[in-house]
Order: sequence, then structure tokens, then C-alpha cells
Amino acid sequence: MTDAPQTDAQAPTSPAPTSGPAPVPLLTPREGVPDVVADDAGLADVVAAFAAGTGPVAVDAERASGYRYGQRAYLVQLRREGAGTALVDPVGCPDLSTLGEALADTEWVLHAASQDLPCLRDIGMMPRTLFDTELAGRLAGFARVGLGVMVETVLGYSLEKGHSAVDWSTRPLPDPWLRYAALDVELLVDLRDALERELEQQGKLEWALEEFDAIASAPPPPPRKDPWRRTSGMHKVRRRRQMAVVRELWTSRDELAQERDLSPGKILTDAAIVAAALANPEDARALAALPGFGQRMNRRLVQRWQSAIDRARAIPERELPQPGQGTIGPPPPRSWADKDPEAAARLTAARAAVTAHAEELNMPQENLLTPDSVRRLCWEPPAELSEATVDEALRELGARGWQRRQTVPLLVDALAAEA
Repeated sequence: MTDAPQTDAQAPTSPAPTSGPAPVPLLTPREGVPDVVADDAGLADVVAAFAAGTGPVAVDAERASGYRYGQRAYLVQLRREGAGTALVDPVGCPDLSTLGEALADTEWVLHAASQDLPCLRDIGMMPRTLFDTELAGRLAGFARVGLGVMVETVLGYSLEKGHSAVDWSTRPLPDPWLRYAALDVELLVDLRDALERELEQQGKLEWALEEFDAIASAPPPPPRKDPWRRTSGMHKVRRRRQMAVVRELWTSRDELAQERDLSPGKILTDAAIVAAALANPEDARALAALPGFGQRMNRRLVQRWQSAIDRARAIPERELPQPGQGTIGPPPPRSWADKDPEAAARLTAARAAVTAHAEELNMPQENLLTPDSVRRLCWEPPAELSEATVDEALRELGARGWQRRQTVPLLVDALAAEA
């Protein structure tokens, strides 16, 4: 990036020290806030401009989580040297595959890529190579890795924080929201460059690049099995008939939420679903008396919810959902001491080894090796314990090469000590 953005003071030319001067408020993008592109002609201009740009492209997306059904993008922000900043409305331009193709050979810079990639993929945008500034910050040992904190810590600017959780499906989008959205990509490439230098200095750049490649090449996740089991408060529901009530209410709510394009929680809360499952009301009148069902919207829908409960009552015993069904992998670690004391001892030793090494490397333990991989390895270790067999086991669990090189010797020692 070249020209300095407009601020109330000149920006520092190097990353600001942790205890340095106060951060400089970033007030507006250097070329101002661009108009929102919402038609094919405007999109064609954006495609041409960004195809002609140089260097990495900063990409961000805004969703309406908590307001609308699903995780679709309602605004896409991009910035590239030579092209400036673009704000594209995926409602007016639902297919951005031409833009994705124009940037196919360009490195994309995203912050917390795994959050934005699903909604970008849905509109035809998917990078072949990327740089994730949040993940880079974790690997580099930053204690806080939110975009605002990272820009402030590394570059010495402060970003506005007020509009991250607003309803981005609103049309027209207010000017302050658009300014906020444009500023989210204003310094993203600068942040990427600074973090690349930091990772290279720490000897971690190749590790980060391996992580980024894995994110970019990962297939879309499969549909979640039995998503109703993730209802908040589900741990209170212990009987199979009650589980059936949760399932029927969850399914009915999800169908209505999709039909109305509303967040399911705005139609019926998880707490209300669990309360109905536990109370098992006999009729709509009793249901309406429960917390969460007497609100204005749900008074009109109470018969719908009671019908779902009645369907759950009519399910034959043999067809009721089973407790824990859909859970894949080892049981919760808290039960290991009773189920398999040797596995519990292996897990304690392995966790200690990985945590200690993560501290030496100044990174979170879960980035060195996921807790799930450690648990699965300790629950079912290779029959023949060696670096080769542990390496293969971790590879099958999805551990990257750099992670295996850092942890396999430690894990072999820990597992052997508890054998």
C-alpha cells in the first residue's frame, strides 16, 4: 500500500511497540467510501479493476448472523493495490464467480478465513491461496488476535468497533456501516506483510503457509448429523421421549425460520424448546404458559409448537432417538478414569507434553495440535508404538506435517511412559 489513509495524525511506518504511543484513529478509507456495487455493469467494472491490480487482495464478508436464516453474505469488501476498495452487494449480485475467477491466481488475505469462506464459496468465490491474519497472529504468539487489536498492536491504528454485529441484510446500508466495512480491508494487506515478517523472524513462516494451504484446499464440511442435538441446554434432557420433543420442535422451528428467512432463535429460543421438552405440556394452553411461548409471536404459533410435541408423543418407543447417538470418537475425558484408567493416564501425559512445547513455541496449544487429535490418539494409540506409527495416526487425524514434526517425539515418549 502506498498513500496513507486519512487520520488525525501521520501513521507510523513500522509496527508500533506494545507500550508505544497511543494508536492513531483510522477515520476513513484513503480514497473515501466507494459506492456499493449492486448490478452486473458495476460488477464488471470491479472485475476489470481488480484483475488489473497488483499484489494480494484483501477480502472480507459481512453476514447477518442472529438476524437471518443461514450464514449468507450480505456485503463483500475487497481491496487491492491499483484497484482501491470495492463494496459488492451479493443480494444484487448473487453470482460473484467472475470476480472469483479474475482473482484465482491471486493470494487472498482474510482475517479468520474459516468464518468467511463458506459464505464466499456460496456466491462463487474461493481462493486457491490465502493468508489468514488471525491464524498468523496465533502462530506468532499474539495474546489477542481480533482484527482491531491486531491492527492496533502491529500497525498502530485503531479501527471503529461499533458495527460488527449489526443486521447487514438492512437495505440501504447506512453510511457509517459502509465506512466501517471499507476500513476492515483498508490495512489488511499491511497487516499481512508485517505478520509475514514476524513469522519469518520466529522461524514459523513455513508452518503458517502449510496451515493456509490446508484451509484453502479443504472441501466444504459435510452436513452436520442430527443438528438438533446441539440445542443449547440439551444436557438437561435425559429421557428419549424428551429428546424426541426437542427434535420435533427444532425441526419445526428450522422449517419456519428458513421459510421466513429469520434466525431460528428469533422465532423460538433454545431455552423454550428445552423447557417444553422437560414440561411435556398436555395441550396448547399449558404450552403457552411456559417461558418463551407466551410472547406475542409465539402466541400465534403455539398450535404449531403443540403439534410438534404431539408428533413426538406418537413416535413408537423403538424409533425414539438414542442418548449420545451421533457422537463420534472417544467419550468425554471426564469419564476416562472410570472407563479406561490407562487411557486417562496417557491423556494426562500427552496433554502435559503438548502444552509445555506450545508454551516454548509461544503459541496456543490447540494450534500446535488440536485437543481432539490428542484425545483420539490417547484413546486408541497404535498397537505398535513408534514415531512412524504415531506420525501416521496423526496424519490420518488431519495433523499437518509441521505439527507432526513438532509433536510426534514428545507424544511417543508420553505414551511409552504410561504403557
